[in-house]
Amino acid sequence: MRRVRQAIVVEGKYDVIRVKSAVDALVVSTDGFRIFKDPERMALLRRLAAARGLIVLTDSDSAGAVIRNHLLGCIPAEQLLQAYIPPCPGKERRKTAPSKEGLLGVEGMDNATVIAALERAGAVFEDEDAPRRDLMRLTKADLLACGLSGAPDSAARRRVLLQALELPLTLSANRLLEVVNATVTPEEWERLLAKGTCEGDVCG
Repeated sequence: MRRVRQAIVVEGKYDVIRVKSAVDALVVSTDGFRIFKDPERMALLRRLAAARGLIVLTDSDSAGAVIRNHLLGCIPAEQLLQAYIPPCPGKERRKTAPSKEGLLGVEGMDNATVIAALERAGAVFEDEDAPRRDLMRLTKADLLACGLSGAPDSAARRRVLLQALELPLTLSANRLLEVVNATVTPEEWERLLAKGTCEGDVCG
């Protein structure tokens, strides 16, 4: 089993079980929205982030986005990596009904999907010496030039890109920019553009 250097924070105990079945890592739960009123747990997350780095791996629904944004507001961004699971429709086996948005959470992902999300986030796997990847360095101006921001159809264009990247469809333009710059190589970006995701001088 691959060992991850950073600690990983998820939403619930079943997410902890899922991630631990995929990788050898320290995995901590926010216990859902209770993190908002749990200063001791937040202090633990801050200590982990400062000591070894913290990977945020929440569900791809709006509740997961709220928890992710809360953590971003409480912990320095340079100590965090953002891991995203794809927005897959479905229901976990233990549940009698799907979630409000009908999407599988972290607990509903298979091991390969969890590992892929961690890899895209830039997790350090201590049992291997992975080659460093050259990543994109896009700016807000680039997003404007690509039609991914500031245009009447920008939201639709971002949705196509988010689907291609298997990211939550609720990501804002600013968050999309962060994810692309942290996870996508120039070669991968060119392949996305070749599929007609965006257009413009920067994208051409």
